[in-house]
Amino acid sequence: MSRQNDNLPLLDWLRERDSLTARLRRGSSSFQVRCLRQALEPLQSDEAACLGARPGRLVWVREVLLLVNERPAVFAHTVMTRRPRHPFDLRFAALGSHSLGSLLFSDPRIARGPLEFRPLDRRHLLYRRAEQACGPLPPRLWARRSRFGRQAKGVLVTELFLPPVLDLPGA
Repeated sequence: MSRQNDNLPLLDWLRERDSLTARLRRGSSSFQVRCLRQALEPLQSDEAACLGARPGRLVWVREVLLLVNERPAVFAHTVMTRRPRHPFDLRFAALGSHSLGSLLFSDPRIARGPLEFRPLDRRHLLYRRAEQACGPLPPRLWARRSRFGRQAKGVLVTELFLPPVLDLPGA
């Protein structure tokens, strides 16, 4: 983990180990998950290292916006391996506008790995995808990433914190 002066306002959010969805819901009168895309894509090399898989291998990718009071607060990017097959796969595929956190935090057999965080800018693919979904963004966004696992099944979740998150209670 990295601690820099410009992430101080977000430090509690970055270190949150419980469900980010639950925390966002507590700070809002309305919460919504907007699924932007869910498709098979080649695994990126930095994600492959976290999942112990080969870069370029096809994985499930899901990207969503978490909206609080109708404002995008978090852009989330999830990567899930296709092998080994697991009953979790069907539940993941059927999420639609439901949060991934509702699956991950409802099963005590799914363990969360360490949290990593760092700033991303326009050079990073996920920053560009967030900007495409939200419009113009500040030059840098803080992101965190962690791996969730159940047996050999791996799910990697990256969350980019958008400016409206700082307006929420507890920020």
